[in-house]
Amino acid sequence: MTHNGVDAMTLTTQPTDDIAALAPWFHNLHLPDGRQTCPDHWLGDFPSFKWRQIAGSIPEDLTGWRCLDIGCNAGFYSFELARRGATVLGIDLDERYLKQARWAATQFDVADRVLFERMQVYDLARRDESFDLVLGHAILHHIPDLPRAFAEMRRVLRPGGLVLFAGEPSERGDRLAAIPKRAGLTAAPVWRRVMRARAAAPHDGDPDDGESLEPFVDVHAFVPEDLRAAAVAGGLTDVRVQGEELVANWFGWFNRTVEATAEYDDVPWMWRQYAFRGYLALQTVDRVLLEPRLPAGIFYNLMLTARRP
Repeated sequence: MTHNGVDAMTLTTQPTDDIAALAPWFHNLHLPDGRQTCPDHWLGDFPSFKWRQIAGSIPEDLTGWRCLDIGCNAGFYSFELARRGATVLGIDLDERYLKQARWAATQFDVADRVLFERMQVYDLARRDESFDLVLGHAILHHIPDLPRAFAEMRRVLRPGGLVLFAGEPSERGDRLAAIPKRAGLTAAPVWRRVMRARAAAPHDGDPDDGESLEPFVDVHAFVPEDLRAAAVAGGLTDVRVQGEELVANWFGWFNRTVEATAEYDDVPWMWRQYAFRGYLALQTVDRVLLEPRLPAGIFYNLMLTARRP
């Protein structure tokens, strides 16, 4: 039997190195058998902690909903939507990620409700489908023609359908993030001595490393008003842009910067726990106290919600 173009019997009977065979992973998926696809992710338990930021903006019961996950990567968000009862189409341009997603769908036993295809948002023009929700994380800033992309989303949405994009970079927030990065570099020699960590070897960038590719694939960093205007130009209504992460981001960038100067295996486990749990705690401070009160543009990320009229 095949699901998503993959032989399910072959995949589910692979030896325990199947995760390694599909590496590198950007989504740390928690599989039903207890394994994780990327337990040492440089961002922590990603994207689980990002899902917690947006989960409340999506109905708990998606039974009968048809959802589109744009830039699905290894399928984390698609699987979360399926857990709530939706059927999902996940799209991405990277066949490596799609292979991971199709394999993971068999592990979660949702391959009959989640389909993954190689395509970009503009390719929706060739399809006659409709959706109740269009979702994406950190994907809009890769799309050159945003009004055209939003117009295509509007076309495939049912009347009243929801659009939600999170993790989009803020232009001013990105500039402000340079402050904790510089502070981290300044503090790094002292931090390494305290942690008894060796300095990391010089790193010129791995072509398979997503961070190395960012300057080439990131098209936008957004001003909230411009992001809102692009959605309105695409025919969407009830458009709202809010900020995500301020103090959590500063805390995270400082810690990631000092950690990056040390050999990975020398960074103590207790430090990593402190950095990750501290980040989660400050996310709550941002969400409860700061995001409702401060201008969206000063936050590191932006979240957009809208509807089709």
